[in-house]
Amino acid sequence: MIRLDPDIFALLACPACKASFRRENSAPAELACPACGRSYPSVRGVPILINEDNSIFSIQDYVQPNTQSEQLDKHVRQRGGLTQRLRALIPQNVKNIGADENYARFAHALLERTPQPLVLVIGAGAEGAGMSQILKNPTLRFINTEIFIASNIHLVVDGHDIPLQAESVDGVIIQAVLEHVVDPARVVQEIYRVLKPNGLVYAETPFMQQVHMGRYDFTRFTHLGHRRLFRQFDEIASGAACGAGSVLAWSIEHFFLSFAGSKRALRAVIILITRLLFFWLPYLDKLTIKSTATLDAASSYYFLGSKGFQTLPDRLLIQQYRGAQQ
Repeated sequence: MIRLDPDIFALLACPACKASFRRENSAPAELACPACGRSYPSVRGVPILINEDNSIFSIQDYVQPNTQSEQLDKHVRQRGGLTQRLRALIPQNVKNIGADENYARFAHALLERTPQPLVLVIGAGAEGAGMSQILKNPTLRFINTEIFIASNIHLVVDGHDIPLQAESVDGVIIQAVLEHVVDPARVVQEIYRVLKPNGLVYAETPFMQQVHMGRYDFTRFTHLGHRRLFRQFDEIASGAACGAGSVLAWSIEHFFLSFAGSKRALRAVIILITRLLFFWLPYLDKLTIKSTATLDAASSYYFLGSKGFQTLPDRLLIQQYRGAQQ
């Protein structure tokens, strides 16, 4: 039922009060908190660890069919009204230039710290760019979490209240997720809480991107804004993940989509045509991704950092501006 190794299960905590769980003998598919008395069911073998006090989702969303979590699942898997299988045949309007290198650096840094790192992945329902190699690394262990149920998901989790004990994981991956949470700062605080001392976080978050996933899209960050979000972490590396070519391709697509309204068939045709015509634009990012000007005009940014013990002051933050507008 609960597809977790015993040592990982022992790290779980009530998302509401953060107390450790016990497993009820009479109902092994349900997790009960001995401190606050709340219980959390499993659906299709996946524990639903949602703090309903702070989440836009409720446990009933997963127990009952045709509810909000399934709508979110649909958004993730059928963006733009196209099925994922069809989308795989169409050129993308964005290209992540540095993800492969960044994940290799993340894995190397983890293995320097511990021989068998445990990594929490927030938003693991769709495999992010560059993740394929790190997922194949036999020395890394993963806790895959998502806000919907999928075959590769261990836990249904809302990142605002991560159901893990403090200082329980060696690394956290949160790729293209922070724009989809209502309070990114709280999520980053939770990441800080669950990381062990000197633990690592790898994050990618958009800047110049139009709304995607509809009602579940809230926030964008500049490079410095993204750095401030992780101000409790010591920076190892940061920069543009997707550049200005991706921004232009995305903007052209959405310019023409503005004429289509919410007509799904027409939107699908526009997406197909614009991506066939302008698929080459994101590839230009390979030429400019390291440019200082790209830091002012990137589609998204990445941050790789370690859990620190001091908060970066805003006065020092602004000194870290590396763009072209000096």
